[in-house]
This record gives sequence, structure tokens and C-alpha cells, in this order.
Amino acid sequence: MSRAPGTVVVVGSVNVDQVVTVARHPRPGETLIGTGVEQLPGGKGANQAVAAARRGATTAMVGSVGRDAAADVATSLLASSGVDLTHLHAVDAPTGFAAVTVDADGENSIVVVPGANTATGAAVVTAAAPVVAGADVVVLQGEIPADGITAAAEAATGRVVLNLAPVIPLPRDVVLAADPLVVNEHEAALVLAQLDGDDPDRSPAAGDEADLVRSLLGHGVRSVVVTLGARGALVGGAHGAELITVPSPRVHAVDSSGAGDAFVGALAASLAAGADLAEAVRHAVRVGAYAVQHVGTQPSYPTLDDTLPGAVATAPIRGDT
Repeated sequence: MSRAPGTVVVVGSVNVDQVVTVARHPRPGETLIGTGVEQLPGGKGANQAVAAARRGATTAMVGSVGRDAAADVATSLLASSGVDLTHLHAVDAPTGFAAVTVDADGENSIVVVPGANTATGAAVVTAAAPVVAGADVVVLQGEIPADGITAAAEAATGRVVLNLAPVIPLPRDVVLAADPLVVNEHEAALVLAQLDGDDPDRSPAAGDEADLVRSLLGHGVRSVVVTLGARGALVGGAHGAELITVPSPRVHAVDSSGAGDAFVGALAASLAAGADLAEAVRHAVRVGAYAVQHVGTQPSYPTLDDTLPGAVATAPIRGDT
């Protein structure tokens, strides 16, 4: 990025990922032989912090780990990427854990055990309120308690990027503080159901991405980014009522684990540096495309010295499309 770097604070989860490689995902009740296993740092919050730092943002992490050996693995790339860990707390619980299975096509399935992340509630976040308030961009996800997310949104004076994954119940004003709300199409439908009062008849089904974005904006969400995997992203709120599609560069995917977090971290870094939302999303899809070409989550994220896949053009979606 050509702009001066900004400050990003990520309030979220820190895990160890156990990544097992298989030819295909097992069916229920089936046993398969894996072709490899690794333990790597992970957690949506930590992933996004590493991604933001590697894209040039001055980044701090607010979260919790256990007093165990796994904490050293979980924080290794945070530390080496230059993320400020002053507000990362050690608690009497095991460090968060994720079991990740990756098949030959790069598709993954993930089971998360929160562990120490359940300690990142309102008290921990409130203790870090000054650093949260001082950030240009505050990044939040759904892997910590709702009261921790709420406390962070209330402390933020800069832009709030809410990647509500997984979707958990949050106060309406917290969701409406997002600028942008970043979700995939399935998460978008769940968030909309929350805002609609869980009335499924009022919410478009997943798959109607443009309608989902328009409905979320209609509820008062400031801006929305729906990630579409290899298809890129859909952006609403950046140019009035017009929606924008941002295609992803075509690449050969090796491992999609953490690609969404690479996207969010890069998006936050660009926004903190002063980019507008459409420009930030164009950058983020390229970072996500870079990440899927490499194995693992955090180890796959590009630094400013790495060459990203080719630039992409945006296209408007009209209201009658």
C-alpha cells in the first residue's frame, strides 16, 4: 500500500490449529488415512491480526491464551509478525484449539474448542479500552463472548470491522456499528434473521446475495461485504444504493483454511491506511487469493514484500438486477 500505515486493534480468538491433510473428507462413520498433520497458530482473531500486520498496519491483539505449551505455538507468528501482545492475557484454561481437515481440492472442515477464548469477555476488553479507543480500525469476530464484542464496539472511536463468524446473538446496536459487516452468504442470512427478529419469512435465503446485502443495509447496517470464496466479494454501502462486485483473481487453490481471515485482516489494514471500502476490498480479495495458494492459515499470509495475484476490476449491480 502506498499510504502511510494506520493502527488496527483485533479483539478476538487465539488458537492452535491441528491441520490434517486427506485425499477427501470422510463420510459419517468412516475412517480415512491422512497424509500429513501439523500444529500451527490459528484462531480467527489471531489470523486477522497477523494478516493486518503483514500488510503493513501497526497492529495490537486483545485476547486470551492458556498457561500451557500450546500458547507458545498459538502466539508464535503474532510475535514474529510484530503484533503488540501487551493485551493478550494468560488464564487458567487450555489455549483454544481447532481441528482442521483439508482435502486434495483445498477445501476444509473445522471444529473449534474455544478454551481460553471464553475469558475474553467484557472485563478483559474493558481493561484494554484505551488501546481499542486509539485504533483507526477495530476488528471483531464471533469466537469470543458476546459481552466482549459489545465492550469492544462501545470502546471503539475508529471504524469497526465486524466479521460475525460464527454468527452469535449480539445487541442490535453492535451489529449496526459495523462499517463494514463482513460475512459470507450463509452468515449474512443468519444475521439478517437476527435483525428481522428471527422471522425466516422476512429474510432472503442464502444464495440471493444482492438481496441479502440490500436488506442488511435497509436495517441500518452502515456497509456490508459478503465474501463469495473464489468468486470474490459483494460490497454494499460504499457508493450509496449501488452494489459492487469485486471478482477474485483466478488461482490454483491448495488450502482455503484462513483465507477469509486473510481477507479481513488485509481489508482492515487498507481501511486503516485511508483506503475507501471498494479499494480496500479490491486489495483484500488479492490477499485472500494469495493465501489459498499456500498451506496453513497464518503462514500463508503475504507480507508487503510478496507479489499478489493480478489486480481486479469492480462492477456495479443495479437495483433492478
